[in-house]
Amino acid sequence: MSVPGPSSPDGALTRPPYCLEAGEPTPGLSDTSPDEGLIEDLTVEDKAVEQLAEGLLSHYLPDLQRSKQALQELTQNQVVLLDTLEQEISKFKECHSMLDINALFAEAKHYHAKLVNIRKEMLMLHEKTSKLKKRALKLQQKRQKEELEREQQREKEFEREKQLTARPAKRT
Repeated sequence: MSVPGPSSPDGALTRPPYCLEAGEPTPGLSDTSPDEGLIEDLTVEDKAVEQLAEGLLSHYLPDLQRSKQALQELTQNQVVLLDTLEQEISKFKECHSMLDINALFAEAKHYHAKLVNIRKEMLMLHEKTSKLKKRALKLQQKRQKEELEREQQREKEFEREKQLTARPAKRT
Protein backbone atom coordinates (compact mmCIF):
# COMPACT_ATOMS: atom_id res chain seq x y z
CA MET A 1 0.00 0.00 0.00
CA SER A 2 1.27 3.35 -0.88
CA VAL A 3 0.50 6.58 0.97
CA PRO A 4 -0.96 9.15 -1.37
CA GLY A 5 0.65 12.52 -1.81
CA PRO A 6 -0.50 15.79 -0.33
CA SER A 7 -3.20 16.59 -2.85
CA SER A 8 -4.05 16.16 -6.44
CA PRO A 9 -4.22 19.04 -8.93
CA ASP A 10 -8.03 19.19 -8.69
CA GLY A 11 -7.86 19.84 -4.91
CA ALA A 12 -9.21 16.50 -3.73
CA LEU A 13 -7.40 14.75 -0.95
CA THR A 14 -5.42 11.76 -1.91
CA ARG A 15 -4.73 10.69 1.64
CA PRO A 16 -6.76 10.83 4.80
CA PRO A 17 -6.48 14.05 6.86
CA TYR A 18 -4.98 12.23 9.85
CA CYS A 19 -1.96 11.47 7.72
CA LEU A 20 -0.93 15.10 7.32
CA GLU A 21 2.63 15.86 8.05
CA ALA A 22 3.70 18.61 10.39
CA GLY A 23 3.56 22.09 8.93
CA GLU A 24 1.18 21.21 6.10
CA PRO A 25 -1.98 23.35 5.90
CA THR A 26 -5.26 21.47 6.02
CA PRO A 27 -6.73 21.40 2.55
CA GLY A 28 -10.13 23.10 2.21
CA LEU A 29 -9.73 25.02 5.50
CA SER A 30 -8.53 28.55 5.72
CA ASP A 31 -8.20 31.28 8.32
CA THR A 32 -11.45 32.86 7.14
CA SER A 33 -14.94 32.22 8.59
CA PRO A 34 -16.78 29.12 7.36
CA ASP A 35 -19.74 31.22 6.15
CA GLU A 36 -17.56 33.56 4.18
CA GLY A 37 -17.95 33.08 0.50
CA LEU A 38 -21.06 30.93 0.82
CA ILE A 39 -23.38 33.71 -0.27
CA GLU A 40 -21.24 34.36 -3.27
CA ASP A 41 -20.86 30.71 -4.14
CA LEU A 42 -24.46 29.84 -3.39
CA THR A 43 -26.93 30.83 -6.02
CA VAL A 44 -30.39 29.76 -4.98
CA GLU A 45 -33.45 30.33 -7.00
CA ASP A 46 -36.47 32.03 -5.42
CA LYS A 47 -38.68 29.20 -6.57
CA ALA A 48 -36.54 26.66 -4.72
CA VAL A 49 -36.65 28.78 -1.56
CA GLU A 50 -40.41 29.07 -1.85
CA GLN A 51 -40.79 25.34 -2.37
CA LEU A 52 -38.52 24.58 0.58
CA ALA A 53 -40.50 27.01 2.76
CA GLU A 54 -43.78 25.46 1.67
CA GLY A 55 -42.44 21.98 2.36
CA LEU A 56 -41.18 23.01 5.77
CA LEU A 57 -44.50 24.66 6.60
CA SER A 58 -46.51 21.71 5.29
CA HIS A 59 -44.40 19.38 7.40
CA TYR A 60 -44.56 21.34 10.71
CA LEU A 61 -47.73 23.44 10.37
CA PRO A 62 -50.29 20.67 11.11
CA ASP A 63 -48.41 19.70 14.29
CA LEU A 64 -48.14 23.34 15.32
CA GLN A 65 -51.84 23.92 14.67
CA ARG A 66 -52.74 20.83 16.70
CA SER A 67 -50.46 22.05 19.48
CA LYS A 68 -52.07 25.49 19.32
CA GLN A 69 -55.53 23.91 19.47
CA ALA A 70 -54.48 21.72 22.41
CA LEU A 71 -53.04 24.74 24.24
CA GLN A 72 -56.26 26.69 23.65
CA GLU A 73 -58.29 23.78 25.01
CA LEU A 74 -55.99 23.50 28.01
CA THR A 75 -56.28 27.23 28.65
CA GLN A 76 -60.06 27.04 28.39
CA ASN A 77 -60.11 24.03 30.74
CA GLN A 78 -57.89 25.90 33.18
CA VAL A 79 -60.32 28.84 33.16
CA VAL A 80 -63.20 26.44 33.83
CA LEU A 81 -61.22 24.76 36.61
CA LEU A 82 -60.35 28.11 38.15
CA ASP A 83 -64.01 29.15 38.12
CA THR A 84 -65.02 25.83 39.65
CA LEU A 85 -62.29 26.17 42.26
CA GLU A 86 -63.45 29.68 43.15
CA GLN A 87 -67.01 28.39 43.52
CA GLU A 88 -65.84 25.55 45.75
CA ILE A 89 -63.81 27.98 47.85
CA SER A 90 -66.82 30.24 48.25
CA LYS A 91 -68.94 27.20 49.22
CA PHE A 92 -66.30 26.19 51.74
CA LYS A 93 -66.23 29.70 53.19
CA GLU A 94 -70.02 29.73 53.30
CA CYS A 95 -70.02 26.34 55.00
CA HIS A 96 -67.39 27.56 57.44
CA SER A 97 -69.43 30.67 58.15
CA MET A 98 -72.50 28.45 58.61
CA LEU A 99 -70.55 26.51 61.23
CA ASP A 100 -69.75 29.81 62.93
CA ILE A 101 -73.41 30.80 62.74
CA ASN A 102 -74.45 27.41 64.12
CA ALA A 103 -71.97 27.85 66.96
CA LEU A 104 -73.41 31.32 67.65
CA PHE A 105 -76.95 29.91 67.65
CA ALA A 106 -75.90 27.13 70.02
CA GLU A 107 -74.27 29.71 72.29
CA ALA A 108 -77.37 31.91 72.08
CA LYS A 109 -79.55 28.91 72.99
CA HIS A 110 -77.29 28.17 75.95
CA TYR A 111 -77.49 31.76 77.21
CA HIS A 112 -81.24 31.84 76.58
CA ALA A 113 -81.60 28.77 78.78
CA LYS A 114 -79.50 30.50 81.44
CA LEU A 115 -81.74 33.58 81.23
CA VAL A 116 -84.86 31.43 81.54
CA ASN A 117 -83.38 29.75 84.64
CA ILE A 118 -82.44 33.13 86.14
CA ARG A 119 -85.95 34.40 85.44
CA LYS A 120 -87.47 31.33 87.14
CA GLU A 121 -85.18 31.84 90.12
CA MET A 122 -86.10 35.52 90.28
CA LEU A 123 -89.83 34.69 90.17
CA MET A 124 -89.32 32.07 92.86
CA LEU A 125 -87.34 34.53 94.99
CA HIS A 126 -90.03 37.17 94.44
CA GLU A 127 -92.69 34.72 95.63
CA LYS A 128 -90.60 33.78 98.65
CA THR A 129 -89.96 37.42 99.54
CA SER A 130 -93.67 38.20 99.12
CA LYS A 131 -94.54 35.30 101.42
CA LEU A 132 -91.89 36.39 103.91
CA LYS A 133 -93.21 39.96 103.85
CA LYS A 134 -96.75 38.71 104.46
CA ARG A 135 -95.53 36.48 107.25
CA ALA A 136 -93.47 39.31 108.76
CA LEU A 137 -96.51 41.60 108.58
CA LYS A 138 -98.70 38.95 110.22
CA LEU A 139 -96.07 38.39 112.92
CA GLN A 140 -95.79 42.12 113.47
CA GLN A 141 -99.57 42.46 113.70
CA LYS A 142 -99.70 39.48 116.05
CA ARG A 143 -96.99 40.99 118.26
CA GLN A 144 -98.73 44.35 118.27
CA LYS A 145 -101.99 42.63 119.15
CA GLU A 146 -100.29 40.63 121.89
CA GLU A 147 -98.59 43.76 123.16
CA LEU A 148 -101.90 45.63 123.10
CA GLU A 149 -103.56 42.75 124.93
CA ARG A 150 -100.76 42.73 127.50
CA GLU A 151 -101.09 46.47 127.95
CA GLN A 152 -104.84 46.13 128.37
CA GLN A 153 -104.27 43.24 130.77
CA ARG A 154 -101.86 45.38 132.79
CA GLU A 155 -104.33 48.22 132.86
CA LYS A 156 -107.09 45.86 134.02
CA GLU A 157 -104.81 44.43 136.69
CA PHE A 158 -103.80 47.92 137.73
CA GLU A 159 -107.46 48.95 137.94
CA ARG A 160 -108.30 45.82 139.84
CA GLU A 161 -105.47 46.36 142.26
CA LYS A 162 -106.55 49.91 142.61
CA GLN A 163 -110.02 48.75 143.44
CA LEU A 164 -108.71 46.10 145.80
CA THR A 165 -106.55 48.45 147.75
CA ALA A 166 -107.98 49.51 151.02
CA ARG A 167 -109.56 52.87 151.12
CA PRO A 168 -110.40 54.66 154.14
CA ALA A 169 -114.07 54.72 154.67
CA LYS A 170 -115.84 57.92 154.34
CA ARG A 171 -117.20 59.34 157.45
CA THR A 172 -120.70 60.07 157.45
